[in-house]
Amino acid sequence: MLPSYDLAAIMARLAGRAAALDALTQERQAAVAAILRAPGAALDAAGGGDPAEAELLLIRRAEHPRDPWSGHMALPGGRRDPEDERLLDTAIRETREEVGIDLAAHGTLLARLPDLPAVARGRRVGLVISPFVFALRSTPDLTLSHEVAEALWTPLGPLARGERASTYAYTHEGGVVDLPCLRVDERVVWGLTYHMLEQLFEVLHR
Repeated sequence: MLPSYDLAAIMARLAGRAAALDALTQERQAAVAAILRAPGAALDAAGGGDPAEAELLLIRRAEHPRDPWSGHMALPGGRRDPEDERLLDTAIRETREEVGIDLAAHGTLLARLPDLPAVARGRRVGLVISPFVFALRSTPDLTLSHEVAEALWTPLGPLARGERASTYAYTHEGGVVDLPCLRVDERVVWGLTYHMLEQLFEVLHR
């Protein structure tokens, strides 16, 4: 039987997961937020049917010549500032700055996924990223910063079930490598964000 991807089922599946402590590292640190919400209409017109599947917030990073992930599909987030007591605080602050959602006021922390080393153009860049999963209790209007070109909500179920799985032809050092990705309409989710979502799906499928 396939797992359900409505928000209540996801929250139940992630319940009881202890939030990992920040690891000591000499590398720079960053944090991102995988934000889930329940769509407004949960039942069909006849009054039955399954709960509507949760939606995931994705952003497209603005084009910038100094950003190695310029123009990529991503999760809201960024680098840890000295005033951030915890990486969780980084994820909350960066989300508020980038898309205008205050996760401290409107969100519930569900889980922290394993840290990932940041890779750009096939090489590690001395940065470790911590992904946090949140559920929204209410959905405020999005207010995008100059760092975000686009933000959209997309159903999580098709991504988690592999219905959007594809490959992306990545040109690297004169060669072309087919990398795994997810397709959201004409948008391609690959690289670090793809691996973070795969970690989330692995947890949900256990």
